[in-house]
Amino acid sequence: MGSPVLDEIDRSIVHALHIDGRAPFSRIASVLGVSDQTVARRYRRLRSSGSLRVVGLPDAGRLGWVEWFVRVQVTPDAAVPVADALARRGDTSWVCLTSGGTQIVCVTRARSSHERDALLLGQLPRTPRVTGVTAHCLLRVFAGGPSGWHGRADSLTPGQVAALAPEPAHHVRDQVVLREGDEPMLAALARDGRATYLELAEVTGWSEMTAKRRLARLRRRGALFFDVDIDPLLLGFETLAILWLTVDPARMRRAAEAIAALPEVAFAAATTGPTNLLVFAACRDVESLYDFLERGVGGLPGIRQVESAPVIRNSKRVGALQRPGPPSAGRAS
Repeated sequence: MGSPVLDEIDRSIVHALHIDGRAPFSRIASVLGVSDQTVARRYRRLRSSGSLRVVGLPDAGRLGWVEWFVRVQVTPDAAVPVADALARRGDTSWVCLTSGGTQIVCVTRARSSHERDALLLGQLPRTPRVTGVTAHCLLRVFAGGPSGWHGRADSLTPGQVAALAPEPAHHVRDQVVLREGDEPMLAALARDGRATYLELAEVTGWSEMTAKRRLARLRRRGALFFDVDIDPLLLGFETLAILWLTVDPARMRRAAEAIAALPEVAFAAATTGPTNLLVFAACRDVESLYDFLERGVGGLPGIRQVESAPVIRNSKRVGALQRPGPPSAGRAS
């Protein structure tokens, strides 16, 4: 890879994929003023190294699912295997170990109370060397998810952003119901958000045109979004941390929206539990983390208490855990 930090063209490609993860390389190249081959080559290099992936993910709320933030206490010898086992599950994201190496944190999606209870009341408590489990329901996501992480997207001009922006999702009151064939398509997109329509047709049994129409419909209704899974080190962020904030309920929205706008914040959500605002932050270094806590968080009204823990190991960020195989041709259309 050469330099551990992306150059300006790489960062522009990441920003373009942040806007539309399925934008054809030809469109990205035209907007950036470089050749199709340059975009394709750089994307494939990053993806083949495991540094970057585009992933297609379901929006839990639009499908009537519920997301939970789970804290799992384990003995030190069990931390890595339990974290990796959680990361292999298709319903988890943001699986990592925090300071001390005895706490695993993750976000998991439950489609029903049965799925929730099976994991939180059944599997995890009975896992050897797990000493405690707490779970907090995500009530509203303010950063991350469909809105993405704005800190990685700062290279393009407003005109370039407008040229790449896909058709916005049209949310309706009714929840989106998955139909036959959607599950294998979603699984394929979780592995590679830029999977071709031919590849999606093969896993669903549909025609390419049917796969294209169904993907567009799910995306248009907000049930499917595309995210960029990237190693924060490539963006110059060496220190990752999780924050649990206690905020005055009357000031929650104001505080959450202010925190979500900070470039260091990759994820922010209101939760149930003794703390009520969860934040994943990526900072340049430890000194920058201090500045983020003091100036970014400490100056906000309504913050009563802050608990923070550095991340010492990532088992999963977003999307699928598996190291990607050979990338698709690159064009999503």
